[in-house]
Amino acid sequence: MSITEYNGSALVAMVGKNCFAIASDRRLGVQLQTVATDFKRISQVHDRLFIGLSGLATDAQTLYQRLMFRHKLYQLREERDMKPETFASLVSAILYEKRFGPYFTQPVIAGLSDEDRPFICTMDSIGAKELAKDFVVAGTASESLYGACEAMFKPDMEPEELFETVSQALLSSVDRDCLSGWGGHVFVVTPTEVQEKILKGRMD
Repeated sequence: MSITEYNGSALVAMVGKNCFAIASDRRLGVQLQTVATDFKRISQVHDRLFIGLSGLATDAQTLYQRLMFRHKLYQLREERDMKPETFASLVSAILYEKRFGPYFTQPVIAGLSDEDRPFICTMDSIGAKELAKDFVVAGTASESLYGACEAMFKPDMEPEELFETVSQALLSSVDRDCLSGWGGHVFVVTPTEVQEKILKGRMD
C-alpha cells in the first residue's frame, strides 16, 4: 500500500455558473481500520477560497498550517486576500521546495476570482499543477470519482443543481472504495454566500 493511501480519502471540486463546489469524505483510517468518522479534509482560506488536502493526514495538517502562515503574511503585507491563482502557485512552490522528501498529499484548490469566475486546480505531491474547466478529483477514490463526474457534469449549473451533482458523484464513488466514505462534507460557494452541508452515507 502506498503511503498516500494510508489514511484513505476522496476529494472533488466542480465548477458551476459563477460558483463552485468542493466536497470530501469524512473517514480517517489507518489502512483498513477506521479511526474517525468526522475528519475535516477541506479548509477555508478566506471567504472565496478553499483547499482540500487528500493523502497522509499528518502531512496534510502540517502543510495546511504552513499555507495559512504564508497567507496571513501576504494579508499583512498586501492588505488584501490572495487570488486563487496566486494561492495555487504558493502551494505548488511549497510542495516543490520539499521535492526530495515530499509532503505525501495531493491538494485540491477551489476559489472565485475578483470577477466571480471559478478556479479549480489540483496537483501532485511535488507541486505539478493540473488546471481544469469542469472538475478535479484526488484521493484513493479518484478513479471512480473521474467516472462519476464525467457522467454527471454539465456546464453552467446553478448552485442547487451543482450541490446535487457533486454529492451524488461523491457518494456513489466512495461506495466503490473501501478506504474512503462514511458520509460527505460539501461546500458550495457563490459570490454572496458559502453553504456548508454534511452528507450521510453508508456507515461501513
